[in-house]
Amino acid sequence: MAPDPTPAASGPGRVRPGLRRLSSSLRSQLLLWLLVPLAGMAVLDTWSSYREAEHTATLVQQRLLLGAARMIGQQAQYQDDSVQVVVPPAALELFAGPQSDRVYYRITRGNGELLLGYPELPDPPHAPAAEEAVYFDTQQNGVPVHAVAFAQPLLGAPEQAPLHILVAQTLNSRNALTSEVWRSLVWRQGAVLGLMALLLGLGLRRGLQPVLTLRDQMLQRRPGSLEPLAPGRTPTELAPLVDAVNDYATRLDHHMSAHSRFIADAAHQLRTPLTVLNTQVVYALRTTEPAARQEALQATLGTVQHGMRLVNQLLSFSLAEASQGQARQQEPMDLARCAQDVLEALATLADQRDIDLGFETEGGPFHVRASPRLLHELCANLLDNALRYTPPGGRVTLRVMGHADLVELQVEDNGPGIPATEREQVFERFYRLNNRQSDGCGLGLAIVREIANASQAQITLDDAPGAHGLLVRLVFPACAA
Repeated sequence: MAPDPTPAASGPGRVRPGLRRLSSSLRSQLLLWLLVPLAGMAVLDTWSSYREAEHTATLVQQRLLLGAARMIGQQAQYQDDSVQVVVPPAALELFAGPQSDRVYYRITRGNGELLLGYPELPDPPHAPAAEEAVYFDTQQNGVPVHAVAFAQPLLGAPEQAPLHILVAQTLNSRNALTSEVWRSLVWRQGAVLGLMALLLGLGLRRGLQPVLTLRDQMLQRRPGSLEPLAPGRTPTELAPLVDAVNDYATRLDHHMSAHSRFIADAAHQLRTPLTVLNTQVVYALRTTEPAARQEALQATLGTVQHGMRLVNQLLSFSLAEASQGQARQQEPMDLARCAQDVLEALATLADQRDIDLGFETEGGPFHVRASPRLLHELCANLLDNALRYTPPGGRVTLRVMGHADLVELQVEDNGPGIPATEREQVFERFYRLNNRQSDGCGLGLAIVREIANASQAQITLDDAPGAHGLLVRLVFPACAA
C-alpha cells in the first residue's frame, strides 16, 4: 500500500516556501527597522566626526603657527637704535612633513615698517594686542592658507608698539590630518555598526524562535485536528495569538459539529419520507384494486409534496445561515409590501384550511434593511407555520407597524400556542412539539431566527391576547428608503 503523502507534506522536516518567506521577511523587516535608525545616527555621527577631525587638525596647525611666531618674536632684539630680526631654522622646521606645505611670514613694526618676510601677505581682520594671537583664513598668491598674527613686545625699544609677526601655512598638512583622523573614526564606527547588525540578526533569530516553534506545531497537526494549542512557554507577545487561535479552533469545532448534526438530522428527515414513499409505491404496484391503488397514489403525492417541502426548507435554512455577515446583499425593503405579497400568495392555503387570514397596518411605508429573498422567506415561514398549526375555522392575523426608529412585524393566531418552557427550543433545527400533529418539518422557526439575526431583528414568542394562541413579534431597525 502506498504511503500517505500528507504527513511528509506537513511534517516538521518540511517548511512551506510561503511560511519561510514570511519568516524571513519578518526578520528582515525587524532588522531593517532597527538598522535604518542606527545607520542614520551613524551618518550624523560621521558628519560630526569629520567636523571634530577638522577642528582637531586646525588646532594642531594653529599651535604650530603660534609656536613659530613666538620663536621668531623671541629672536627679535633692539640694538644700536635698530631692530634686529632673524627667522630661526627651528621655527620653520616645525612645519616639516610629507605634505610639503609652503610657509610664509612677515615681521613689521608698529608703524607698519616691513622688517622681514613677504610684504604681500594679507593683513589680519584686526590688529592683535600685545601677546595676543589672531587666527584667520586667507590666500597667498591664490592659494588658501591659514595664518596667525601675533603681537610681540620688544624690550628696550623706545616706542611702545609691539612687533607684528604674521606666519601663514598652506592647508595640505591640515587636510591630510583631517582625513586621517576622520577615516579612523569612520572605520571604527563601521566596525561597531557591523557588529551591532550581526548581534541584532542573532538576537532576532533567537527572538523569533517561538514563532517558528508555533509554526512547527501547526504544521505537525493532522488534517481536521482542532485541539487547542498548548500554551507552554509562550512569550507574552504571542499569548494573544495563541488564545485567538484556540478560540477560533473551539468555534470552528462547534460550527463543524453543528454542521455534522445538521447533515445527520437532514439525512434522517429525508430518509423517513423516502422510506414511506417506497412503501407506498410498492403497495400501489402490487395492489389490483383501483380504489386502493388510487388511495396509495394519493398518499404518494402527499409524501412527495412533504419531501419537496423539506428539501425547500433545508435550502432556505442553508441560505439563511450563509447570509450571516453579508450586509452588502441587503437593501432597504418595505416590510408591509413584502408581508402583503406573502399573504396574497398563501391566501389559497388559508382558504383550503378554512382559516380567516387578515392583514393590518397603519401608515407606511415601513422600510427595513434586509435581503429581498430572505425577507420574503421570513414572512412566508411565519405565515405558513401559523396556518399549519391553526385548526380549521381559526384565525391568523398579520400586522406591520412602526414605533419611532423601529418597525414591528406581528403574526397572531388562535391555535394551540407554544408552552413557555419550549419557546426557546422551537428555534432549534428539526425540533417539533410532542403533542403537535402536523406535516411540518421543524425548520420554519429556525429559518426565521437565522434571517432575523442576519437582519439585526429581535424575535420573541408570547401568548396571543386572551391567552389562547401564539403571538410572534419581530422588531427591525428602521432605515431610510
